[in-house]
Amino acid sequence: MATIEKKWYVIRAVTGTEKKVKHAIESEVDGSAQLKDMVMRVLIPIEKVLQIRNGKKIFKEKTLFPGYVLIEANMTGEVTHSLLNIPGVLGFVGCKRKTDPPIALRPEEVTRMLGKVDQMIELDAEVDIPFIVGEEVKVTDGPFNTFTGIIEEINAEKKKLKVMVKIFGRKTPLELGYLQVEKM
Repeated sequence: MATIEKKWYVIRAVTGTEKKVKHAIESEVDGSAQLKDMVMRVLIPIEKVLQIRNGKKIFKEKTLFPGYVLIEANMTGEVTHSLLNIPGVLGFVGCKRKTDPPIALRPEEVTRMLGKVDQMIELDAEVDIPFIVGEEVKVTDGPFNTFTGIIEEINAEKKKLKVMVKIFGRKTPLELGYLQVEKM
């Protein structure tokens, strides 16, 4: 038997239903021996984002490309037809009509996308900065607990804020971590 050439394709899905579409594709593949041979992987590129709310770290998964599901498969007519009939699937990227044959991603696009996903896994999490310069914050930790001040600078690399606080009637700069302050 000849080797089956599998390529990467992008399925357009209703935004917000990417996980449902992925699970539906996987269950369709598990239920069909023919699809099992033709479909290798189904992927939703996600990134973990660290958000700080009320002084607590919260890791949240965020879809990297909302409304899109990546699939590695050999797209024969039957496979394409099966995938297009899954609820939530709008079609393939690059096709004007559902009847058009799907267009595979170029190898460099696949490398870039999968590389970006791998990079997100290596970084583990990206920090979503919940503060802006000029915003008033309350110090919640350390010797200046309960003091209020205005954010002068944000250092995203070090996850630090420069906050101007009035101490004995004089403005004094403090360098505080994201977890040491909360919004007013």
